[in-house]
Amino acid sequence: MITLSTLDLILIFSFFTLTLVIGIVVSKKSGKNTSEFFLSGRNMPWWLLGLSMVATTFSTDTPNLVTDIVRKGGVSGNWAWWAFLITGLLTVFVYAKLWRKSNVNTDIEFYDLRYGGKPAHFLRGFRALYLGVIFNVLAMSGVTLAAIKISQVMLGLDPLYTVGIAALITVVFSAVGGFRGVVYTDFVLFFTAMVGAIGAAYYCINLPEVNGVTNLITHPQVVDKISLLPDFDNTELLITLLIIPLAVQWWSSWYPGGEPGGGGYIAQRMLAAKDENHAIGATFFFNIMHYAIRPWPWILVALASLVLYPKDDANTMEAAKYNYIEMQKLEETRALTDKEKERMDTYYFASEGLTAIRQAFPEEKVQKDKIGHDLAYSAMLTRLPSGLLGLVLASLIAAFMSTISTHLNWGSSYIVNDFYVQQVNKNASEKELVLVGRISTAVLMIISTVLALKLTNAKQIFDYIIMFGAGTGLIFILRWFWWRINAWSEISGMFASGIVSIIFNLESVNLALFEGGMLPAWSKYLLVVGITTIIWVVVTFITKPEDDAVLFNFYKKIQPGGPGWKSTLEAAEKQQVSIKTDFSQWSVPSGILAMLVGCVLIYGVLFATGYWIYGRYTFAIILTIVVIVATYILSKLWKKIKSTIL
Repeated sequence: MITLSTLDLILIFSFFTLTLVIGIVVSKKSGKNTSEFFLSGRNMPWWLLGLSMVATTFSTDTPNLVTDIVRKGGVSGNWAWWAFLITGLLTVFVYAKLWRKSNVNTDIEFYDLRYGGKPAHFLRGFRALYLGVIFNVLAMSGVTLAAIKISQVMLGLDPLYTVGIAALITVVFSAVGGFRGVVYTDFVLFFTAMVGAIGAAYYCINLPEVNGVTNLITHPQVVDKISLLPDFDNTELLITLLIIPLAVQWWSSWYPGGEPGGGGYIAQRMLAAKDENHAIGATFFFNIMHYAIRPWPWILVALASLVLYPKDDANTMEAAKYNYIEMQKLEETRALTDKEKERMDTYYFASEGLTAIRQAFPEEKVQKDKIGHDLAYSAMLTRLPSGLLGLVLASLIAAFMSTISTHLNWGSSYIVNDFYVQQVNKNASEKELVLVGRISTAVLMIISTVLALKLTNAKQIFDYIIMFGAGTGLIFILRWFWWRINAWSEISGMFASGIVSIIFNLESVNLALFEGGMLPAWSKYLLVVGITTIIWVVVTFITKPEDDAVLFNFYKKIQPGGPGWKSTLEAAEKQQVSIKTDFSQWSVPSGILAMLVGCVLIYGVLFATGYWIYGRYTFAIILTIVVIVATYILSKLWKKIKSTIL
């Protein structure tokens, strides 16, 4: 535990005060109606929305997650989320303008625009609770878990005290300020969080034990962790870390902030933009910052943590794992003595490579079930000097408040617009709806904090969400461009993915199929994707298509274009209904090309930054030139795409 200086306390409380003042100042305008409370009147500029997207995904659990990944699998393990750049850029160059054209209040309202009848009505209401409550609470609980670990390690605070204070301040701010308050404070939170993260990284890699980047990347504990690509000779690792994320995961899974076709709080910000150009600009800026720039401070701290809190060597881990399993078998036959339980804990932490962290933070400092590799980030921050410590703590508080306030406002928007109005009271006044929004904000926070107290690791939430939505992503991509997708496609895909994931994660099934050696572990995800995809495609063709009137209305408003709507255009022509108003060239091929060039640009920046840091200047220079060329090509493509936006 560390002691905060007067300077640290001044920085932290100044930040709290500024945040609450912003929320109070905008509260009157935010409470006028639901459009103001959830979308701030649809008049936000791209740069402010882009900063808000970045600040939102700067959550307290993200550096913990990156630290967990780097310590276990090296820098290349981050491809588990780096692959979502493809999804993000597809949203930028193809879907952002479509979302802004839809003019819906939430992305869930899209269902009543794209589909019709009772299935669409059910899908909208159920999906509002499914995403707005279940998935949203999972995401928030991961962020809150990180706050608990940080406060335990750095301040010695009890988890209940941490979640109580954090939840109270964030809920008051979110309920009072609404979306406008969230976005305005995100502007402050972004710069606070960036300065804090960069300052922490600089100090940590210059600690006496680390002694600079050169010594860091050549340290025995670190040297095999710095590669940006997985070992191509390790087939299983290559498939798990690179091939599956790049070939399948990016289009097949729904994940908050990386939804195929856009969605969630990213869609909320696109819908709040002034126009389609601002929606595109905001999402592109977000993807550059999120994938290319921001990861490196966290990665450097994670690598430095391997020097100060080294993992156990492979032989020790293997022996400890064997002993731990033997102790588990013994526990099944009789009750263990206190000494045996202590020995069993020792074996467990050694088997996970956590002995050093466990010794640094015994149970009287950190709850046993909260100790994991993700704790190393917080552990490194305890070494920071006064002033920088206060700034970093303020940045972590900023990250927590930004992410939680966004999730609360986004989840509440689903509950109000897509559940309460549709299922409970269609004639509710704007004043009543704002009140329901504020109440649901508080309820979501309470549920997520209770769950956070039960969780142990940020990575387990990431893996769970990725698996639970596997196979549904392709529906969200195709529904804009293929007339045959209907409400039953989404309903069947959603339930199939959830049910198949649960079955495969049952202990008996998991042991028999995957851990028993019948199938490799990485095949579980592919099986969920494959089975889910087959089910929803079959359901699509055996169920009735959406009525022509629904399809005509959708096409006329969105003008998606493309061969997938050919039969709808022909049907409209036969019925003498005019639905095509945009006769310019279909922009999707240019958008896909821009996506590919954008990937080269952003991955190029990501890799070039890494190689400049590592001192591998030849690779860094080559990649910098590639980035410059890609930037030039993308600017030309952007002009072509922009000309198609009316």
